Amino acid sequence: MRIAGPHVVATLAGCFLAEDGQPLTEYRLPECVRGKLKLAELGAREVPCELYLWPTARSYCRSPMAEIHTLGSPPLLATVLRTVCAGGVRAAEPGEFTLRAFLGGRIDLAQAEAVLGVIDAPGQQEFQVALEQLSGGLSHPLSRLREELLELLAHLEAGLDFVEEDIDFISASELEHGLAAALIQVESLAAQMTSRTEASSVPRVVLRGLPNAGKSSLLNAMVERYGTDTSSARQAALVSPQPGTTRDYLTVRLSLEGMECELIDTAGLDEGSRLAGPDRDAQGMTRQQIARADVEIHCLDASQPDVPSMLPENQTDPSVLIALTKCDLPRRIESANLSEACLAIQTSATNGVGLLSLADAIRAALGNTGKHEAAIVAATAQRCRDSLMSAAASLREAQRLVSAGGVEELLAAEIRAALNALGNVTGAIYTDDILDRVFSRFCIGK
Repeated sequence: MRIAGPHVVATLAGCFLAEDGQPLTEYRLPECVRGKLKLAELGAREVPCELYLWPTARSYCRSPMAEIHTLGSPPLLATVLRTVCAGGVRAAEPGEFTLRAFLGGRIDLAQAEAVLGVIDAPGQQEFQVALEQLSGGLSHPLSRLREELLELLAHLEAGLDFVEEDIDFISASELEHGLAAALIQVESLAAQMTSRTEASSVPRVVLRGLPNAGKSSLLNAMVERYGTDTSSARQAALVSPQPGTTRDYLTVRLSLEGMECELIDTAGLDEGSRLAGPDRDAQGMTRQQIARADVEIHCLDASQPDVPSMLPENQTDPSVLIALTKCDLPRRIESANLSEACLAIQTSATNGVGLLSLADAIRAALGNTGKHEAAIVAATAQRCRDSLMSAAASLREAQRLVSAGGVEELLAAEIRAALNALGNVTGAIYTDDILDRVFSRFCIGK
């Protein structure tokens, strides 16, 4: 149980007894104190606990703070909660601890969003991105950029203060160089945020092929080896030798050595027949999933002759893979229709042959598309994309004014506008509605 605020020590002094008998008010440095909690509701019985105490403002929240570590019995914890609330404590609002850390200057707004990114990360990739942002991976470059722009603005405004003097505080070439360097950084960040917003949080890998090409069996085999839901059945998709068993699409989550992706089984594409009703709808859903795919896996039944119509048009596309299925059966497929540059991965859902190679190929394909990579937490990207675009627009206008020999007051105004836009990203400049939007997504106690 975490408690923060200026009266933490006074509140706990009434119910906590240190093992060494030292009063809590005498602690001056952060320390772990062993002791007991005295619970009036239980007849003043004492419960063992450890109290992690920050008596000064050196805590995460920049105020005195304490954490009570005790037994995990829900009724007991409810009693402890009522005891401390009776001493003047109230329940925290969603995200209030992180909000206090932000308002106290411990972290900035981008780092606060990274806290939630760490909590909600669906996979290792998103987790690492959030950790990087939490450690200042976005804030530090932006802070340096703002310092550089402030330096330019200071020199420019110094010249305005001494306009009647023959003093050149900063030359036009120095301004052009500084603005160009700043614009490159801002445009790079804006591009990252745009791609992060547009990309799915988890990349999509779609299995496609003719009916009965072994797609569902391959999906089941991949789920058994790489599935993230340990409680799921060993077979995720129905398998039958009768073509057309799969009519809807099925999505499962895989973890390929820390890279999360969704593997999607689709109904077989039957180009040559006239379909109606559910079969026609199934074909439509398959094409929708293919259109949204980050990576396609074309499944070809190795126990059947070549089917040229099912081969991808561009066999060298890094986002398109070819999997030869049912390789445990006598092979009848020929390679005449496969280009030399195309790598066909031999697989068998029965004996597991080729599953590791297929997983490696999926990882490589996702790496080539770049859609799984994100240097910025999605919530930050959604909030800050417009701010960075605004900053870039102001810097471009400032460049134009320098080149045209424009009025220095207008040039200074554009640099200030860029600084304000950048300040919105880290929270150097913020409004109550921005804070409400950020911290309303947190759960209680974060």
